[in-house]
Amino acid sequence: MYNAYKKSKRMLSAVIYPFIVSFIASFIIIYLSHKYTLFIDEAGHSKPQAFHINNTPRAGGMAILIAMLILFKYPLAAKLFIPIFLAFLSGIFEDFHHTLNPKMRLILQIVAALSAIWLLHAVVLYLGLGITMPYWLGIFFSTFAIVGMMNAINIIDGFNGLAAGMVAIILLSFSMTAYKQNDMEILTVIFITGGALGGFALLNFPKGKIFLGDGGAYMLGFIVAIIGIFLAGQYASVSPWYILAVFIYPVWEVLFSIGRKLYNKQSPMQPDSYHMHMLIYRQITHNNPLTSALVLAAVLPFVTLSTLFPNKSNANIAIAFGFILCYLLLYAYLYQKDTTQQ
Repeated sequence: MYNAYKKSKRMLSAVIYPFIVSFIASFIIIYLSHKYTLFIDEAGHSKPQAFHINNTPRAGGMAILIAMLILFKYPLAAKLFIPIFLAFLSGIFEDFHHTLNPKMRLILQIVAALSAIWLLHAVVLYLGLGITMPYWLGIFFSTFAIVGMMNAINIIDGFNGLAAGMVAIILLSFSMTAYKQNDMEILTVIFITGGALGGFALLNFPKGKIFLGDGGAYMLGFIVAIIGIFLAGQYASVSPWYILAVFIYPVWEVLFSIGRKLYNKQSPMQPDSYHMHMLIYRQITHNNPLTSALVLAAVLPFVTLSTLFPNKSNANIAIAFGFILCYLLLYAYLYQKDTTQQ
């Protein structure tokens, strides 16, 4: 009973302290940003991904990072801070309106991924369905997955609360899976991240007083990716397909976007206004926070189903393909409607 009380107290403090710090830091950043015109994302820019009407600081990731200093209180969690900082660093220059060379950004992301893999021994070798990879290929696969997820979260960061809400849903699913494995250390990392995210989210949704920025989006994508890799790599009862099914919305958004742009003879690196959340905004909601709420509500049932079967590869493959089918049908309808009106 006493041990259970200590665990509960530890988990509670892992959420509350970063939540408070993140909220206060976000509030201070908002104030200083407007006072000194720092890392402001100005309204009225012609960027296709801009849907805000007020000048808004894009440094929410900084507040989350400050709150996550509490990681140093816990041995395993402390190992993650430097990789997390490197992931954050790969995007923060863009938030200061100083574009980082794409090659340097990618190098930082790869170094962040490799350092976390090394420190946590988080490598996926078994892919389910009887498929096992050699260790060197597992490192390559895991690094590719982490860097991919970092960019996936950044791509869906288009409306108030969308990226933060998606990460919150992923963290909730992973917390249940980590609890089933009785892994209190990774559960602590999840709770700290969730608390830090929550403090920022209060000022991000619905009013959009502060944005994640590239630094925050890359950082959160990195954290959920390394947690997913760790769970799938350490526990035979956690299928890698469960991790993919939980990630399916941002992952598919990236893959579909690349394929769509290549088909239209466009550069996959060039932003456009035809992501699913943008079509939903123009054709259904016409409202920034409502768009996020609708997308997250649509994704939640799929993640919930995956969470019920973390050890079932076949079930999670079916869930992932079910999501993709629903996505494609809705996208085709909205895209046709959107292009007809132009």
